[in-house]
Amino acid sequence: MRILLIEDDDVVSAFLQRGLSEAGHTMLLAQDGLDGLDYALNERFDVAIVDLMLPKLDGLAVIERMRCQGIQSPVLILSARRSVDDRITGLRAGGDDYLIKPFSYSELLARLEALSRRAAHTDSSSTLCFDDIEMDLLSRSVSRAGQRIDLQPKEFALLEYLIRNAGIVVSRTMIMERVWNYTFDPCTNVVEARISKLREKIDKQYQHTLIHTIRGAGYVLKREAD
Repeated sequence: MRILLIEDDDVVSAFLQRGLSEAGHTMLLAQDGLDGLDYALNERFDVAIVDLMLPKLDGLAVIERMRCQGIQSPVLILSARRSVDDRITGLRAGGDDYLIKPFSYSELLARLEALSRRAAHTDSSSTLCFDDIEMDLLSRSVSRAGQRIDLQPKEFALLEYLIRNAGIVVSRTMIMERVWNYTFDPCTNVVEARISKLREKIDKQYQHTLIHTIRGAGYVLKREAD
């Protein structure tokens, strides 16, 4: 999943970024309501986690404006406000679930997965296909030509990004930002290393190569003409 987190607490955001990354998800982080709303309106994400007590624009206003602009992605409200009235207000503003701080990480992850599954019933994008590759985003399974392929979390996220941008050349910088949430670092070879491992699993034993290097530009997922 690509998750939007709008949270001004550095400890909470660092904790969630580490845990969600280890689970194979990517995260967009905004530390105030205005930046969070900007991300929500201009970036693609599968689920949003929104704190209520935010600087510049409070979480309820962020959610209400998201809904007014037609953003239907599920929203998990994360807040220290624990009264029944607070929860009702949050859900009526457009939130889909409400989790009280302090929280259990395993419960938060389970709730995110449940929201994603619920959204998938009305969104056919839970399965991605390209050529003879099929990805199930809910079961996190991948197959090519009917043969199951086991991928590590970052390999799965990388392949998902390539499929969503099939036919488009994506640069190392774009991959670093989208898959790792890192600013571009010219000294790291993490992208090349992961692409190499992904190729071994996706392309090595198949007749047609799908992952291609475009020298000086980046990578592209495409099937070359026979």
